[in-house]
Amino acid sequence: MTVLVTGATGFLARHVIPAIQRRGHTVVATAIEGDAAAFPWLANVRYHPYDLAQRDKNIFARLEKPDTFVHLAWQGLPHYTELYHIERNLWNTYYFIKDMLAGGLRDLTVAGTCFEYGMREGCLDESMEPQPANAYAVAKDTLRRFLNVLQNQYTFNHRWLRLFYLYGEGQSQSALLAQLQAALERGDTSFNMSAGEQLRDYLPAATMADYIAACALQQNVLGIINCCSGVAISVRTLVEQYLAARGATIRLNLGYYPYPAHEPMNFWGDTARLRRVLEESGGGQHGS
Repeated sequence: MTVLVTGATGFLARHVIPAIQRRGHTVVATAIEGDAAAFPWLANVRYHPYDLAQRDKNIFARLEKPDTFVHLAWQGLPHYTELYHIERNLWNTYYFIKDMLAGGLRDLTVAGTCFEYGMREGCLDESMEPQPANAYAVAKDTLRRFLNVLQNQYTFNHRWLRLFYLYGEGQSQSALLAQLQAALERGDTSFNMSAGEQLRDYLPAATMADYIAACALQQNVLGIINCCSGVAISVRTLVEQYLAARGATIRLNLGYYPYPAHEPMNFWGDTARLRRVLEESGGGQHGS
């Protein structure tokens, strides 16, 4: 099978592309950057630079008529409240997907976000009506609804993966654990953070990538699928576990930053649909 991956030079794609290749599939990749040599995980893929802001009605053929594609491209994160998510990213992505479908695409997987659930607390499951509360989440949820409308005109299967929190090699330097690692490397004696009592649902990027690949390459579970651990952990505990795993110590300056206003205090994902994917694809056990 030939699998197209967009956003191919990004943090998530650097893990997703190898996860797809390990399953024996051919990857065709695209991103706005022109020099694939700068990204080692693109060494064994067929790479086609492309800016989603363009409009190419032959884009399906240009990108080698993939059997399916995994859409990871989305610019401007982690600035969740910026209006360009609605004014630019949403429309560029919509027209790109529409042109792919018009060209003949019949299967796709799109990365959504847990922020589509809004400011709800507790365990979040796919049956809940979305209540997006920031521009990024509004744009993602609107795109999902657009895909449902496009199914009235085009015949295709799709999966909408609501990604929760992830960490790992290649993450943004503004991410919490990346900042912590930078502080350790500088030899800082303290690390500024929030009080750290908020509960989140975290996965290593490599695990998240395996889940994305498993979801994208199966036909039994379609629609919305939470991609997450199903386990709530406090941010403080995550930081302490990270330090313990590296045998590192640093004083945590708890409460230095306020809690983020764009997300609820305590939430995690239900994994029933994801477990079904993993069990049916032979992807192993998963916590609930």
